[in-house]
Amino acid sequence: MKKIELSYSIGAAQSQRSPQPALLRNPMLDVLHAVREHGSISAAARQLGFSYRHVWGQLKAWELELGQELIVWERGQSARLSLFGQRLLQAERLAQARLGPQLQHLRSELERAFALALQPLSQARASESITLYASHDHALTELQDLASGLDAGVPGGLQALHLDIRFCGSVDAMRALNEGRCLLAGFHTQPFAGAGSLSARTYRALLKPGRHKIIGFARRTQGLIVAPGNPLRLTRLADVARLRARFVNRAKGTGTRLLLDELLAQAGLVASDIGGFDDVESSHAAVAQAVASGAADVGLGAAYAARSQGLDFVALTDERYLLVCLQSALELAAVQQLLALLRSPAWQQRLDSLPGYAADHSGEVAAMKRLLPWWP
Repeated sequence: MKKIELSYSIGAAQSQRSPQPALLRNPMLDVLHAVREHGSISAAARQLGFSYRHVWGQLKAWELELGQELIVWERGQSARLSLFGQRLLQAERLAQARLGPQLQHLRSELERAFALALQPLSQARASESITLYASHDHALTELQDLASGLDAGVPGGLQALHLDIRFCGSVDAMRALNEGRCLLAGFHTQPFAGAGSLSARTYRALLKPGRHKIIGFARRTQGLIVAPGNPLRLTRLADVARLRARFVNRAKGTGTRLLLDELLAQAGLVASDIGGFDDVESSHAAVAQAVASGAADVGLGAAYAARSQGLDFVALTDERYLLVCLQSALELAAVQQLLALLRSPAWQQRLDSLPGYAADHSGEVAAMKRLLPWWP
């Protein structure tokens, strides 16, 4: 087994973040990815800002170290990754997708630590902070970036706000709130699910009227993540079952697993009808990467995850992503600051620009019945 060492760099904030930034960088994998994208070593070198000689030398050094060739080509044809190089790249991308939530949390904590250390001593002051346990969602990491002010300053004259996001399943997030481990929790549910639906029964047991308050956050689309061109012509879960397509699932306790169980019941299907029902990944990004690598034919996830990987997407349902907090926490300065940020035009425009997302009662503190129609 090869030894892995992790590192990070410090640089100026980007004015515009890429759709799916690499949270950990490795020079060899960057070169392999660039060669795959451009079909030549010289084009890969130009993209990465290196000379052809440098990239060529590095490739030969890596091949010597690993004992296998990474790039193959024939005269007059484009360079391509060897089978070993393809497997290496796919394995690394899947590992990054699986670790994405933890890496995002680590990056956020490091950025906050250095932001405080780099301030003049006369101005050094910790920003307001909120601990948020939530179902994994890309819009939350976008909000985290905007709230920190690292992108282009906090909008509307608001102060920087540190969101300490701990990604977990929706059900686990609600339990964390009820156990006092966080200030807010994030969960998602179909807005028009019936009062007797599985999600309604699950969340009703965790929400306490008079103790909890619901805060609108976003609307997002969930559906089938499939390979480009949708080669199996999957349009619904019944197709997945009929064709025994290789499915990749989410773990128990996640909102997407709960959604899948609900959609299966609506279609008259059971878990055993889905091939791969017990094969799970930790996030929407990991589901998308499993499909992109060919390890699975289809998975249930957010539209954003599919589009970020260049995959096709078949919409099945819209859902509301909501935040919930203790009523007693509403008057805290940090929570008021978060509500103002969620209501700001800057945030709502940013949210609307994300594939598969739309602003939906963002920052509105509402009665449960207003945002959860199945609430009694």
